[in-house]
Amino acid sequence: MTETSGRITIRYSGASSGSGPLTLGQDNMIRCIRRDRPEQINKESVWPVPDRTTLPAALDALRALLERHESLRTGFPPGPGADGFPELQNVHGDGEFTVTTVPAGALGEAELDQLADEFGRADVAVPFDLAAAPRLRFTLLTDGDQLRRLVVVACHAGVDAAAVTLLIEDWTALAAGKDLPPVTSRTPLQVAEQEQSSQGRRKTQAALRHWENILATGPQVVFATDGITGPPDGLATLVVRSRSAAADLDIVARRTGAGPSVVLLAVIAALTAHRAARTELVFAALSANRQRSAMADHIGTLAQDALLALDTDAADLDELIGRVKVASFNGYWNSTLNADKVWQLIEDVAERRGARFTRQVVVNDLSLTIPEAMSEARPAPTTDPEVTWLPDQPLPVRLMVNILRATGSLEFALLACPQVLDREETERFARAVPAVLAAAVVGPLPLAELAALSDLRPATRTGDWHRVGADWIHLDAVRTLLADALGPDPLVEVSCVEGRLTARIATTDPALTPETAHRAVIAVLPGRATAVAPQHYAVHHHAGAVPAGWAALPATAEGPGRA
Repeated sequence: MTETSGRITIRYSGASSGSGPLTLGQDNMIRCIRRDRPEQINKESVWPVPDRTTLPAALDALRALLERHESLRTGFPPGPGADGFPELQNVHGDGEFTVTTVPAGALGEAELDQLADEFGRADVAVPFDLAAAPRLRFTLLTDGDQLRRLVVVACHAGVDAAAVTLLIEDWTALAAGKDLPPVTSRTPLQVAEQEQSSQGRRKTQAALRHWENILATGPQVVFATDGITGPPDGLATLVVRSRSAAADLDIVARRTGAGPSVVLLAVIAALTAHRAARTELVFAALSANRQRSAMADHIGTLAQDALLALDTDAADLDELIGRVKVASFNGYWNSTLNADKVWQLIEDVAERRGARFTRQVVVNDLSLTIPEAMSEARPAPTTDPEVTWLPDQPLPVRLMVNILRATGSLEFALLACPQVLDREETERFARAVPAVLAAAVVGPLPLAELAALSDLRPATRTGDWHRVGADWIHLDAVRTLLADALGPDPLVEVSCVEGRLTARIATTDPALTPETAHRAVIAVLPGRATAVAPQHYAVHHHAGAVPAGWAALPATAEGPGRA
C-alpha cells in the first residue's frame, strides 16, 4: 500500500482469474456505456460505515471485497472489430486500486452527508476505463484515523443495483472484522457459460420472440399528445415517502393476492394511461432478471429490461392488478436478451411498421436491493406523504418511477418530462399513488375515479390527429418527417383515411421510388413521437414543372416501400 496526497494505492491478490465471453448483461451495459453519458450509467451511493471503523480496517475490507468477487476485478479489453467493441471479460487475479481520502473531521453529521453527496455527484460523471479493473471507485471521508463516510461509484458493466446491495452487506461485515463464508453464487464467467449453453440459447430466442410480438403489435410510444415537441430532456425529479401508504399497499396486496410490486405497477400503469389518454401501454421494467431465484445473489450486472404490454381498459384496479400480474410474469420470464439482436429487431420492426419503438415509460423496482438498515438510517418523514424535490435528471425517457422501498414505508422517485407533466402535475401524479392505494383498501376501486383522486386531466389531441394501427400521429408531424427525409425538392401531400396513411410525392428526381423514399424516412424517424412513416407511397415523376392538380393524376410508381 502506498499513499500520496490524498490518494492511497492498494494491491490486491484474488484467488481466481480467467477469461471468457461477455454475459448478456455485460454486453448490454457496455453498449449503454459507449452510447450514453457517464452520469446516466454509473451509479453512486454512500455506504454505511460501522461504528469505530478505522482507515486501515476500511482499506483492508475494501481489498478483501475485491479479492472476494470476480466481477469487481473484471476488465473488458477492446475487441478486434473496427469499433473495438469488447468480446471478452478478463478477470484479473492480481492488481491494484486507488482510493481518494478527504479529511473531514471538523464537520457535523449533516455536513458530512452533504459533502458525501457532492463527491458522489461529481465522481459519477467521470467515465470508467472499461479495459481496466476494478469496477468500483471509492472516496473516504475521514476524521484522523477514523472513517466517517464511504462514497462509492459503480460501473454498471460490473455490478447492478442489486449487486451493490449485496456488496454493502459484505463491506459492513468485513469492516466490522467479521469472517464471511465462501462465495457460492455464480460468477459472471459461469453465467456466460450458462447463457451460451443450448438451454440458455433457447431461453434467449424465446425472449426475442416475446419482444418481437409486442414491438410488432403494440404502441411504439405511450405519450403522443398535444405538447410533445421533441426529445425528452431535464426530467423533473421528486421523492415521495409515506408510512401510511406502505400500510395501505400491504392491505391491497393481501386482499388481491398480488405482490406489492405488482400492485404498485398497476397503480402507476393506471395513472399513466389516464394521463396519456390511451388504454394500451408498453413499458419497460428494469432489474428484470433479479426476479429469478438462481440469480438473486449474483454479484455482477443482470441489467436487462422486461418489456410489458398492458391493456388498461379495465373496470377497476383489482382487474388491472390481475392483468399486471400476468404481463409482469411474461415480461420477467422473457428478459434474458442479446442486446445486439434486440436493437436489430427494433430497427427491423421500424422498417416494417414505419414506427420506431421508444422506451418512454420505465419502472425500476429497487425495493429488494436497498438494505433496510440504510432506509431506516434516514431521518423520519416530516409529513405523510413527504415530497422532496431533487435536481433534474438528464434521462431519455418521458416517465420513470424508481421504487425504493415498499415495506414499512413506501418510498419512490418520480421522474417526469416537462412535455408530459409540468412540475405541479408531476407532484399531483406522485401524490396520487398513495391516494389510490388508500382508496383501494376497502375493495375494488373503479378506474373512473382516477381523475378525481389524482386531480390530473387526460392529455389532449387537438387538430389533425389520427390513429394508425396502435399509434397516434399528427399529420403536421408526418409532413415535417417527410420534408426532413426527402429535402425541399419534392412536393408532398399527406392524408390519412380510415387509418391508412398515404404520402403522394411529386418529384423531378427519376431515382426516387417508394422504396428509396421509405428508407429515407426511416433514417430520420428516431426521436419523433408523433409521426410514423406512411403505409403507402405514390410517386409522381415530372421532367419539368409540376402541373397543377398533380396529385389527382396517375402515379408513376406506388407501393408500401417496405423491403
